[in-house]
Amino acid sequence: MPPTPVAGALPSPLARLADALLLSADTASPIDPATRLPDLTLADAERVQDAIVAARVARGERRLGMKIGFTNRTIWDLYGVHHPIWGPVYDTTLVLLSGTTTHIACHRFNEPRIEPEIVLCLRQTPANASPTAIAEAIEWVAHGFEIVQSAYPGWRFSGAESFAAQGLHGALHVGPRFSPAELLGTSMSADTLIARLSALELELFADARLVKRGTGAHVLDGPIQALGHLVAALAERGRALAPGDIITTGTLTDGHPIAPGQRWESRPSGLDLPGLQLDTE
Repeated sequence: MPPTPVAGALPSPLARLADALLLSADTASPIDPATRLPDLTLADAERVQDAIVAARVARGERRLGMKIGFTNRTIWDLYGVHHPIWGPVYDTTLVLLSGTTTHIACHRFNEPRIEPEIVLCLRQTPANASPTAIAEAIEWVAHGFEIVQSAYPGWRFSGAESFAAQGLHGALHVGPRFSPAELLGTSMSADTLIARLSALELELFADARLVKRGTGAHVLDGPIQALGHLVAALAERGRALAPGDIITTGTLTDGHPIAPGQRWESRPSGLDLPGLQLDTE
């Protein structure tokens, strides 16, 4: 895909940064260090991200949802980022799997890492950001792998820089989807869905070797609560999610670097969501 200049009335330094980040994502190459802004604020990072979204939509991509990043408090100190971020998910980055196996080509991403996540789709716009309102708005629940990437060499960046770089999103592969009623049966209620997603546990394996264990409670106390954080943050900006939006709520473990020739597997427990297998090339 050829580089697409970012349109919009951004000040020159922000426009150059937006162009450089889009080029980096399009070509899987590190960002031009001359375009980095050491004093980038979160407010300006949002403007950069919005300009990149506008450029991608203008060239024909469709935004289908959002990713929430850095919801897992256990990894904040590892990256020096101590607040959640978010970014768009597009029709060019989303894969809805028909089964539980998938694959990716590592060369398409900048220093790719794999993150096992819980993915939620909205049936309706939540009435508010409370966990109950969020749970009542859910159309389906799934387990997915997000492939995250860093335009910044060595995964060294500020929170604002990660926000500007489309929330570090590379791709989202989503496994089988289930309605809350299918998952919970006769015990279905908003409170039960909130609690079961928070209590969910997951093991992540690389080439049959256990790499990490995680739990739903790691992501801002649970996937429903993480989505509530996004709903509240968007409302402060006069924005809202729409019916049909797909949101991945953050990694249950740390993100792990991936390389060609690996097989990654996940094994969730505590909720009847199937594990996934991802092969790399």
